[in-house]
Amino acid sequence: MSGGEGHALLVDRGNLKKRRRVNRLIEVSSTLAALLAVVVLLIVVGSVALKGIGALSLHFLTTPTALFDEAGGGISNAIVGSAVMVGLAALMAIPTGLLIAVYTTEFAPARIAHAVRFVLDILNGVPTIITGIFIYGLIVEPQHHQSAFAASVALAIIMLPIVARTAQEVLGLVPGTLKEAAHALGIARWRATVRITVPTAAGGLITGSLLAVARVAGETAPLILLSAIFAQGVGVDPSQALASIPIFIFQASESPSPEAHTQAWAAALVLIAFVLVLNVLARAIFARSRRRMGV
Repeated sequence: MSGGEGHALLVDRGNLKKRRRVNRLIEVSSTLAALLAVVVLLIVVGSVALKGIGALSLHFLTTPTALFDEAGGGISNAIVGSAVMVGLAALMAIPTGLLIAVYTTEFAPARIAHAVRFVLDILNGVPTIITGIFIYGLIVEPQHHQSAFAASVALAIIMLPIVARTAQEVLGLVPGTLKEAAHALGIARWRATVRITVPTAAGGLITGSLLAVARVAGETAPLILLSAIFAQGVGVDPSQALASIPIFIFQASESPSPEAHTQAWAAALVLIAFVLVLNVLARAIFARSRRRMGV
C-alpha cells in the first residue's frame, strides 16, 4: 500500500462522528445488559434469602422432614439424599465424559469427532423431563418402584454432555507445541495424552465437572418421576427412593402451611448457596488453569 493510499484511509469522510456515536451506543448497551444480569441475580438471591432466612437454623439442617406437614421438621434427609444421587451421577458421568472428550480431541478422526460433538449438543438440549420419562420406562416401571439409582442415572445423562463438551474445549486449549515436543521425543501418543495433555488441562477439566454437578443439583423434573415417594428419615440405600432438596422444595411449596412455605424458601437458599459455592470454586480453578496453560 502506497503512502497516498494509507493517507486516504485516515481522511474523515463525514461519517467518523456517526461511527463514534454508534460505538458509544453499543458500549453503553452492553454495559447496561451486564448490569441487568447482575441485578437480576441479586434480586433472586436477595428475595430467597429474605423469605427463607427465618427458617434457616442448625436444627433445620440436621433434622429429617416432619411427618404429615407437622411443625419442626428439617431437611437433613433431603441433603443426604441429594448428596447420594448427585454423587452417584457424578461417578457415572464424569469419567465417561472425560474419556469421550479425550477420544474426540486426541484420537478420533475429524468426521467422527464432529459427529460426537453434534450428538452431545443434541443430548444437552433434550428437556430433562424427557430424560426422566425414558429412565422411568427403562428402570422404574420394570421394578415397580422408584429408586435413587434411577434418579442418578437420569442425572448422569444430563451431566454427560456438559462434562464432555467442557472437557473438549479445555483440551483444545492445551498448546500444540507441548504435544509436538512429546512426539518429537518419541513418546507414544497415548502416553503423551496421559502424562502431558490431561495434567496440563486438569484445572479446566475439574471446572467442567464442578459446573456439571452444580447444573444437576437443582434438577426437579426427573426426580418427581424417579425418586419422589420415599420413606421418612435419613436413608442412603440407592435401591430405594430417597429424599432430595428439589423435591422438598416442590412438596413444601404445594403445602397449605405458611411454615412449610418458609421452609421451602430456606431449602432453596441452601441449594442456591451450594450452587454459588461450586460456581465460584470452578471459576477460581479455571482461572488458575488458564494461567498455567498461558492462555
